Amino acid sequence: MSISKYIDHTNIRKNATEEDIKKSCEECKKYHFRGLCVNPEWTKLAKEILDGTGTKVTTLIDPPMGLSSHEERMEMAQKAKEDGSDELDVVMNVVDLKYEKDEKVLEDLKEIAKILPTKVIIGSGYLTDGEIARAARLVKESGAICVKTATEKDPLDRFEMQEKAKHIKIMKENAQGILVKAAGGISNLRDMIWMIENGADIIGTSSSVEIMEEIEKILL
Repeated sequence: MSISKYIDHTNIRKNATEEDIKKSCEECKKYHFRGLCVNPEWTKLAKEILDGTGTKVTTLIDPPMGLSSHEERMEMAQKAKEDGSDELDVVMNVVDLKYEKDEKVLEDLKEIAKILPTKVIIGSGYLTDGEIARAARLVKESGAICVKTATEKDPLDRFEMQEKAKHIKIMKENAQGILVKAAGGISNLRDMIWMIENGADIIGTSSSVEIMEEIEKILL
């Protein structure tokens, strides 16, 4: 499999313009990335451009800590579907997880996962190893297709890839049978390969083009 098929190209910048999103879409077309992850306001535009290309449009829901009400989260997810999203990247309510409100977390995710194929962001940088394991099991039980490390504002930056690799292993062990996505600070080919070697099936990064250019230089 081409390494580009591991990548969910990501543009979730708060100040992203229409031209920025169009550029990200063209980059997806050029490199044939697995997906493009955008904020909800750009879902419709991204789908219009990428429809039929093989690149999935993913909508980010409720960053960075998943603190909106269940009703609000359901509305966001339903709107993303109406706008043409193929998948959701939804943030688990990290506070509820921390306070061991597992049933509340599970019921929320179960309902959201019925709307579209869902990747659940657990915010692993905020969690203990035991909490990561518990979160991964909840994600699998919810019917989601994937458990994901982080989104924006992840406490683990790229200098702590060793810790992120450990998180990937814990998630893989506790959510067997579903995908694992690594994201947050993955900015070069070395880090991407490290995540894949430790069990990541998908890589979320805004440095996708730089990684592909790095590969091109190696192949020259």
